[in-house]
Amino acid sequence: MNWETMQTHFGLGDTEMHWVVRVFLVVLGTLIVNFIASRLLIRLNTQLERTKTPWDNVLVIAAQKPIGVFIWLVGLSIAAEISGTNIDPGLSSLIDSIREVGVIVILTWFILRCISQSEKAVTSSSKVKTKVDYTTAGAISKLLRASVIITSALVVLQTLGYSISGVLAFGGIGGIAVGFAAKDLLANFFGGLMVYLDRPFAIGDWIRSPDQNIEGTVEHIGWRQTRIRTFEKRPLYVPNSTFSLISVENPSRMTHRRINETIGVRYSDFSILPDILKDIKEMVANHEDLDTQQVYMVNFNQFGPSSLDFFIYTYTKTVDWRTYHNVKQDVLFKAMKIIEDHGAEVAFPTQTLHFGDDGQIHFANNESASNQSTPDK
Repeated sequence: MNWETMQTHFGLGDTEMHWVVRVFLVVLGTLIVNFIASRLLIRLNTQLERTKTPWDNVLVIAAQKPIGVFIWLVGLSIAAEISGTNIDPGLSSLIDSIREVGVIVILTWFILRCISQSEKAVTSSSKVKTKVDYTTAGAISKLLRASVIITSALVVLQTLGYSISGVLAFGGIGGIAVGFAAKDLLANFFGGLMVYLDRPFAIGDWIRSPDQNIEGTVEHIGWRQTRIRTFEKRPLYVPNSTFSLISVENPSRMTHRRINETIGVRYSDFSILPDILKDIKEMVANHEDLDTQQVYMVNFNQFGPSSLDFFIYTYTKTVDWRTYHNVKQDVLFKAMKIIEDHGAEVAFPTQTLHFGDDGQIHFANNESASNQSTPDK
């Protein structure tokens, strides 16, 4: 390449720079600006981590990727204008429309990222003193995202020259037909909305329904269905409209767990039964894992077929399933020890055979003696 050719391509002297060189310089400048902007945002985010508020980090994190795409959009659109003017002058209007739509899409992307980062901040950031539960934050986030997407779609249509009033009118007329055709989908949508508003359960809660065979831990609450992980570790997908028709029990929000056990002793231990009940009741009253502020009882209940039945009724302080069973086990073991210390035994069903004078065998089912327990249920 001689000097005259270089002058022609690079615009040295009185000649104009070749459009290919200008496109190359614009792309190179865009790459440099994008690199500098990304580095500045990373350093700015590191500095803002030291502040007491999370919202400055929310804006910076949300802007990192959209700003990079915006820089490339501007750079490439300028390069496209340079090349388009030299190739086909009619491409300028198309490039302008693409740039306008691109700016709207990038702005929408930035707002959606702000909403997503704000949701994370209010639910898990250590800088937020009052946390918001995941269910409420998720519901508000989904509503905001839907509003932003619908609004941006209408703005894009308006930018491309379509009449928004015509689109809205068509939507009003078509909404009636869609409502009849998708009534189940709408029922699930509003069912999900009621779950978000009423909040009978949240993600992570253990729920069950006495009306349906539904029991497990809530993993996800969507607009159409809720995913529940059963205790067999199987996913159960329940349409949201179902929750407006059935009763839902939420054991995760219980304040205590109940111990309600019936124990039977032999009829021959009747004379020492009051002392047994007194000692067991004292044991329950002094048990550190039982909440004696709630109702607790140890009382003789009934004359069973082969035992004198009494019950232990009390509440544990814990609601954890595994801890509850450890406490219950300890209470039952101590009750058995008290019965044994008094020389009594827990009864089980027996039969007594009587031989009459006539040589016939007669059966009786009213006495027992053993250290085995009767079934609880």
